[in-house]
Amino acid sequence: VFIISSIFLNFVRIQDLFLYLRYRNGGYGNMCYDNSADMKFFDRITEFEKLGDIDEASREVAQFTIVTGRRRIGKTEMVRKFYENRTMLYFFVARKAEADLCDIFIDEIRTKLNIPMLDGKGMSFAAIFKFIMELSLTRHIVLFIDEFQDFYRVNPSIYSDMQNIWDSYKDNAHINLIVAGSVNTLMNKIFKDKKQPLFGRQTGTINVRPFKPSVLKEILSEYCPAHKKSDLLALYTLTGGVPKYVELFVDKRKFTAKKMLDMFFEQDSYFLPEGKNMLIDEFGKDYGVYFSILTLIAQGKNTRSELEKVLNIKELSGYLKNLCEEYGLISKMQPIYEKSGNKNVHYMMKDQFLRFWFRFVYKYTHIIEAGGNDKLRAIVERDFSTVCGKSLEDYFIELLKESGKYTRLGYWHDRKGENEIDIVAEDEVDGKIQFIEVKLQAKNYDEETLRVKSDAFMKSVGKFTGYDVSYRGLSMDDM
Repeated sequence: VFIISSIFLNFVRIQDLFLYLRYRNGGYGNMCYDNSADMKFFDRITEFEKLGDIDEASREVAQFTIVTGRRRIGKTEMVRKFYENRTMLYFFVARKAEADLCDIFIDEIRTKLNIPMLDGKGMSFAAIFKFIMELSLTRHIVLFIDEFQDFYRVNPSIYSDMQNIWDSYKDNAHINLIVAGSVNTLMNKIFKDKKQPLFGRQTGTINVRPFKPSVLKEILSEYCPAHKKSDLLALYTLTGGVPKYVELFVDKRKFTAKKMLDMFFEQDSYFLPEGKNMLIDEFGKDYGVYFSILTLIAQGKNTRSELEKVLNIKELSGYLKNLCEEYGLISKMQPIYEKSGNKNVHYMMKDQFLRFWFRFVYKYTHIIEAGGNDKLRAIVERDFSTVCGKSLEDYFIELLKESGKYTRLGYWHDRKGENEIDIVAEDEVDGKIQFIEVKLQAKNYDEETLRVKSDAFMKSVGKFTGYDVSYRGLSMDDM
């Protein structure tokens, strides 16, 4: 019986290996693992290293770190994951009365630090923060305050109280104070406005960014080894590497472009109200104007004159400046090597998800409200390749940045718009310049056409004497 059982188990293992190899080689189409477990934690190596350095420093000198990044980027999950096997006080600033919040915070202190505190009824946050700072004079304390900007709703004077207490104790304290917030404008106001009490108090900042293309590829390879390059491009286009959105697709086992789009536009989809959920708090009463600007930019109307003409607004500079500097949602783009800071300016949405959302969801809100999700899905199907073309360019720019091989990266077009080059990559150290054309399909790349455009580039910008000049076509095959 033992021998027969062993033979049977080995046979099953061989079958599993055979199936796995067939999956990897695409022998059964786009088959993926049906693992019911939630998506595991990926990446954040650089951030963990920085958190480790800060934690070590805080044992000698008080540290006050701001964790920034757009909503759903995983700020909270990252910090909690780093401290999952260590003691950390976690204060979530819910929109409650200060006394109710303080009761919750006191319970956290009692539970995590095993310290009997006085009855906290009616205790203020200032009293709790002072207690923690005093405690840190004799022991190392880690305090993470999440949704820090919501103290404005609870009691705005908390920031002044914190400043006075921090300044009084920080020189002798052994505390690692970490704060995170999801409303960018308010976090900027708290820490970048010179008139605010906590201006200049932070000792460091960690900006949590979306997953890089290489991490998205790792995730898709982990859960769906036989995925197609078009599936990877769809994941990048629809999520932009934002962990929460990636997790939603992974947990629902939506690994093909079709299944992702079906889930994105299904009835009661998480994604359909997401743009509004993210940005209405940021924009306030002016959200209508900002949404109109972002919708036009997502459609390709990306110069100030185009925007002013369509919106019939003579002066958009203030809105555009806010979108660039205050909200960080768009970038002011110019062709590479453009000498004038005000000429040939185009605006581009940085966030892949929001670009897609404004292009298809907000623009066609009336279709969704009429229950025409299937109709909208057909529109997306029709235009998806055009949107993916721009996403593919961004994907490769991010990959080139990851490589660290270049000193300058950008796009170029002449003033007339007759010659355009998707990516110009220069290495000033080794004297190399590469002209890159990005196409969805490799067969559509024409090197001779790229060489003609590159000649126009050289005439406009100047000769790169002594440089090694090369030409390259990139497509989905190279992802």
